[in-house]
Amino acid sequence: MQIRVFVVDDEKDNCDYLSLILTREGYEVDTLQDPTRVLEQLKTREYHLVILDMVMPKVTGTEVLAEIRKSDSDLAVIICTGNPSLDTAVASLRQQASDYVRKPFEAPEFLATVKNVLTKKGFSTDPEADLHRAIGNTIRESRKGKNLTLKQLARRTGLSVSLLSQIERAESSASISSLYRIANALGLHMGALFADT
Repeated sequence: MQIRVFVVDDEKDNCDYLSLILTREGYEVDTLQDPTRVLEQLKTREYHLVILDMVMPKVTGTEVLAEIRKSDSDLAVIICTGNPSLDTAVASLRQQASDYVRKPFEAPEFLATVKNVLTKKGFSTDPEADLHRAIGNTIRESRKGKNLTLKQLARRTGLSVSLLSQIERAESSASISSLYRIANALGLHMGALFADT
């Protein structure tokens, strides 16, 4: 899935910078420097994430966010500000901002925030990682449902406790043979491991 990000900042340099770092990560990015036209743009195009500057002429980021929330309570929104304060942080959270970020920021740190916000909304640019996470969760829930420890599951499958732990935490991909042994040991049909993917 192509994830679309909408950057709203009255400063062109900030729009260009965010567009550059987000595009490099594979996101499709639109920018806007006039905060009064945000709602108009949101009606013409569907976005997965909006990045709003806090201090803009005519209207603040939290005022724009309040308007967005009147029509969309689920859209992911990150508020960015060069002048963080308790008041603006609280106002952002009241309007259900997904995150509140201080400027200037380092690109890796900001991109991690973007990825985290999108992941919480169920969006990902890494479907393979999502698949590993879903399989790991299914195995963990089934194992716990049968009151089995990792050690007991290891004994049933002939796989190491370490490997099983890595599979459950999605830190290692399992071979088809390993998944078959795990499914068998848990009394599951092999397809059940992929049910939530």
